Amino acid sequence: MRRQVFAFSGVLEPRPGERGNRPLLEHVLALGAARRQEPGPVRLCYLPTAVGDDPAAVSAYQRVLGGRDDVVLSVLQLFPRPSLPDLRTHLLTQDVVLVEGGSVVNLLAVWRAHGLAELLRECWEAGVVLAGPSAGSLCWHVGGPTDAWSERLAPFTEGLGLIPHSNAVHDDLTDLPRRASYRRMVAAGELPGGYATEDGVGLYYLGTALAETVTARPGARAWRVDPDGEGGFFERPVVPRQL
Repeated sequence: MRRQVFAFSGVLEPRPGERGNRPLLEHVLALGAARRQEPGPVRLCYLPTAVGDDPAAVSAYQRVLGGRDDVVLSVLQLFPRPSLPDLRTHLLTQDVVLVEGGSVVNLLAVWRAHGLAELLRECWEAGVVLAGPSAGSLCWHVGGPTDAWSERLAPFTEGLGLIPHSNAVHDDLTDLPRRASYRRMVAAGELPGGYATEDGVGLYYLGTALAETVTARPGARAWRVDPDGEGGFFERPVVPRQL
């Protein structure tokens, strides 16, 4: 089975005059369709754990995907208890597991309490496409900068580590504090080298290697950031394919 992760940056709903991340969502569905061994709709399980199973987040995905003939949408909620009786059977029969953004710290703590860390690794090994924006992007990596503890960004290194790199999201040039914080953490050795994505950009991994970068926003990029061995960092742009 091909181990697949699609980690992206941004929000589901489009900004005025933009398509938002809808092309990235369609790309996730295409990956799920390609993963299937037989014809039929893509089976996608949505995990809103990082926003505390917020009903508004669930409603957004039900509105976008719930009425489509080419998608079978399910939702796994963990508050106050798992909403599905057999998590392992359900998740291993999915084509895509899509994780919401929010607090990556709370996300991983709740997952580990329910045994999902081990189960999602099993899904990855079985070829289920693991995907998500923001916290749903960081979680597959070693970690990345987060404001989940306070308004100040801090390094988080308790990710699932399926991808042996760090990850930074919302890395737009207009968000200079976030960009600078990630690069400072890599330079200081607080985070390993990794990939940063501007909003609308997605990283597609096969196994642990970056296979492709795509974007829903013209001109948006990803960045490879590594320590330079002298207390600093070096970076190179990764130009994505326009969806």
